[in-house]
Amino acid sequence: MGDLWQFTKISCMEEFTFNKVLDKFYGHGIAGLVRENIQNSLDGKLQGNNEPVVVNIQIGSINKEDIPGLDEVKARINCLKGKNSYTKETIRYMQDKMNDDIVNYISFEDSNTKGLAGAIHGQTDDPKDTWSIYAYNKGVHGEEEDEELEKSRGGSHGIGKIASNSASDLYMMYFANCDAYGNQHLGGTVQLIEHEYESNYYRSTGYFTKVKQDQINSSKTKFMPHENTFNNVFKKDTRGLKIIIPFLREQFNREKDIITSVCDSFFVAILDKKLKVIVNNNIIDDKTIVSYIKNSKYYDQDIDNTKKVFTTLYLDTYRKEEPRIIKIESKKDEYEFYLYFKYDVKIPIGRVGIIRTIGMKIEDKMVKGNNKKPFNAILIPKTIKEDEFLKSLEDDSHTKLSCEHIKNLEAQRNATRFINNISREMSKIIEEEIRKNNPTDGKIDTSDIIYELNTEFKDNLLDKTSTVKIKKKKKSKKKKNDNRDGNKEIIDIPGIEPEPTSEPGELVIAVTSSIGDEKNINPPETENNGNGGGNSGQNSWTKNPDGNENSKTGGEKYPNSNELGTVQQEGTIEVNDDDPEVEYSISTSKVERIVISDKEILKLDLSNMKELKRVNVCDIGVSIIDGMGEELKNKFKMKENYKSVVDLSTNSKLKIKNNFIKNVTIKDGIASLKIELKENYNKALKFVYYVGV
Repeated sequence: MGDLWQFTKISCMEEFTFNKVLDKFYGHGIAGLVRENIQNSLDGKLQGNNEPVVVNIQIGSINKEDIPGLDEVKARINCLKGKNSYTKETIRYMQDKMNDDIVNYISFEDSNTKGLAGAIHGQTDDPKDTWSIYAYNKGVHGEEEDEELEKSRGGSHGIGKIASNSASDLYMMYFANCDAYGNQHLGGTVQLIEHEYESNYYRSTGYFTKVKQDQINSSKTKFMPHENTFNNVFKKDTRGLKIIIPFLREQFNREKDIITSVCDSFFVAILDKKLKVIVNNNIIDDKTIVSYIKNSKYYDQDIDNTKKVFTTLYLDTYRKEEPRIIKIESKKDEYEFYLYFKYDVKIPIGRVGIIRTIGMKIEDKMVKGNNKKPFNAILIPKTIKEDEFLKSLEDDSHTKLSCEHIKNLEAQRNATRFINNISREMSKIIEEEIRKNNPTDGKIDTSDIIYELNTEFKDNLLDKTSTVKIKKKKKSKKKKNDNRDGNKEIIDIPGIEPEPTSEPGELVIAVTSSIGDEKNINPPETENNGNGGGNSGQNSWTKNPDGNENSKTGGEKYPNSNELGTVQQEGTIEVNDDDPEVEYSISTSKVERIVISDKEILKLDLSNMKELKRVNVCDIGVSIIDGMGEELKNKFKMKENYKSVVDLSTNSKLKIKNNFIKNVTIKDGIASLKIELKENYNKALKFVYYVGV
């Protein structure tokens, strides 16, 4: 059988599940594997060498007989016993895969790197012996003596080594090392579960190593590495480290995905000549990376489809935009970053690439409230101070900035403040760029153009299907009751539905999103709130019978009454009008909008709505749709954004009252306006429009 693999004996078994971290890194796929191993190589750069770190990634196959110690691992796997359905299924899968005669593998071999030191000492507590830390310790990463160098390194959590195990069907990996003195050794790990083997209990982790009696204390043993005399796939005869992962999972065995993963995570390191990657025969360096990112074989080149992968945009932003300095504060300190920023109205989704100084992207950060703004940006630390702070915020897989792993409450709050302030500061810049790129200096006289615009707007506008909700009273018997002021009031008693009219008190709400927003927006409910129940929690825009608007309420308010259908006077009849609204869905109702310079043309086409055939005048209100597609009521103030509003049907100037444009003419089913905009108006806003009659 041999003794190439070592498992530590235990007195009893307690853990019957596989390491949860395996699932976590498995979930990151090939991108997580590439990120972890290349980051380790960048961290091991040979100081004083100005050449880039080179990582050679090879995919191939090997005969199972050439995998060192495989029979020992297979014997252990055959002894595993699962205690739940997931573990049992995993064990069955491993037992099925371990008998393949030809085995796929992937290897990561680096050069211009230091490699691991102290392998000849075996298992030690000396922090200078990085072999011992990498080979035998969990949750520990070797630290540089140079404090500044340590701060700039990517690794910190010490668990990324298990990413390689997660890519193997048998959860096994090897690492070949050549140190500064030419010493060549081979190590490895396999992640199983605690198990019984030949009448003894063993821990879950196996080490590809040998056991030697401690020369200082004869009662102790320690691990010592194997000298590397194995198959050529496991050879490493130049200084540096080589990772070998046999039984490579099928979904990890894709050359195209490996190439795009390299470009996605390390495009800055490659462009800055810190890194060169070879994937089989594909060389990715500062001279060739553009040809890969601009190749439709690897990346969709249609900017309209750039909604999940932003590498093509980042490339252009980093290469073509001049950096500016942006300051971002935490609760305790202020940090400076280089910001590369690009504004382009064609960009459908806005993201900020957070990049460490080693050139590795941490995340595509979404700026709160600006998800769909047309920008692309890259944020890079200005000094080691900022880089160290970013490093402390990375999660254990280096995929996002987070405070969840920080246990100290004050430090967690400090991290939260900083992460929130990234969005806050970026929001300011985004709004500034939007205004800058939509000037309102009045240098071009477009009044004739605007006046001649027809209501079709041809291909410049996007038609939308909307839902119109009409509040209709039930047909009622009418009973006159004197109220306290002596005025007559009509009480609605539930009965038969009348034909819709434009009598005061009725509300029609037409809702649509603006051009470019494909999300359907549900209109707010307008049910009345009766005394006997009803939908009291709903908000709506309402009108009083005298034509004056109320603010957003739960139902329509009538003079000298507490609720609709209730007159507080002796001898009157109380009626609770809490019947549901009638909802009509149509396909031709549209809102069309175009902005030219400091003018905006707005058209509401209500011509196919039979419910509005007898309505000639309406009021128009508006709500903002934020970057997440949520409606923000009462946030947009018309008087603060509009200089004037002209009814194009009558060429008359209209008033704005209570945040509604009043008395807009509906001519042949069309309501059309020309709006003069103030300088502070944000032309990138998206709206929901309300039509009240």
